[in-house]
Amino acid sequence: MSSKKVEGSSSPATRRDPYEVLSVSRTASDQEIKSSYRKLALKYHPDKNANNPDASELFKEVAYSYSILSDPEKRRQYDNAGFEALDADGIDMEIDLSNLGTVNTMFAALFSKLGVPIKTTVSANVLEEAMNGTVTVRPLPIGTSVSGKVEKQCAHFFGVTISEQQAESGVVVRVTSTAQSKFKLLYFEQDSSGGYGLALQEESEKTGKVTSAGMYFLHFQVYRMDSTINALAVAKDPESAFFKRLEGLQPCEVSELKAGTHIFAVYGDNFFKTASYTIEALCAKTYEDTTENLKEVEAQILRKRNELRQFETEYRKALARFQEVTNRYTQEKQTVDELLKQRDSIHSSFSVVKTPSGSNLSNGSSKAQGDELKGDGDSVGEEGVSESRDKSKRKWFNLNLKGSDKKLG
Repeated sequence: MSSKKVEGSSSPATRRDPYEVLSVSRTASDQEIKSSYRKLALKYHPDKNANNPDASELFKEVAYSYSILSDPEKRRQYDNAGFEALDADGIDMEIDLSNLGTVNTMFAALFSKLGVPIKTTVSANVLEEAMNGTVTVRPLPIGTSVSGKVEKQCAHFFGVTISEQQAESGVVVRVTSTAQSKFKLLYFEQDSSGGYGLALQEESEKTGKVTSAGMYFLHFQVYRMDSTINALAVAKDPESAFFKRLEGLQPCEVSELKAGTHIFAVYGDNFFKTASYTIEALCAKTYEDTTENLKEVEAQILRKRNELRQFETEYRKALARFQEVTNRYTQEKQTVDELLKQRDSIHSSFSVVKTPSGSNLSNGSSKAQGDELKGDGDSVGEEGVSESRDKSKRKWFNLNLKGSDKKLG
């Protein structure tokens, strides 16, 4: 399931303590970190600070800090060894389309069309309207679907109301686009003030002839695939592409929903045009076999990821050994050729006949003389063969003539 948090960003040049940036203590809960991030991200969002370059840098710093503290594994690594323990290339980078301009947006659209994963931020206007509770929420009953078109950098909000029984069985919310539009599926949590704070987001991915995104609240750990991590791994080491395919798996931080109304949204993420979509909400009760299959496959994929990590080490060792053996093969072949050449040279030294220094010329001269002698004989032989051929021709010609005479007679 999609547990991708709000906007991540590239690491700033000068890095401050993430706890200090988000104004939280080292013992802060996940909810406290999330709440602080929402406020600061909205405060420094590029959409609201177009004429303040400092705000843009602060927004990146806030997003970078949150990308660390919102991930349990990265937070643990940072707490133990600081920034050195973190892989900077693994930090997500997102761009704000509203500040790109037309030319840069065209380039971004082109790269996206070529399959380069480009992440974008959710518009500050959308986030602010949601936080203020001023968005229009349309009902999306369980077991139904709604189709529509959403403008770029805008969102359509839906309320999914689930019962106790449906919450216990599990709920799935999916969005598809037969037009292969680029969009985000968003999930909002309700604040005490009555507004909605962005909790999860799922980027649309191309699957077959459609683009799709889904969130799966099924009471067990579900994972999403972050294609950016795979792309970064391949860029660094193309040979490791296979081994890194499963490294993009990211655990969802929400695996179940309580009874009540939950807010989802479809965010238009196309670079220029509107995004066409169909959103549907389903109860897992009617998909029990499918749910069990997903649970089993998720477990198999996790086991396979661990196996691949071990196998990569074995493969690297075997590859290094193969390279070593291949190099030795080349060296041994050269050595053997040299030894045999020396042996031939020594053999030729056992002779009372002094040969000219250029053995090749001597061999060529002898061959030439032999050719001359052979040539004389060949000329005689060739004349004999020619004469024999003439006789046989005459016999054949005469036979034909005799036959012809008989026929004529």
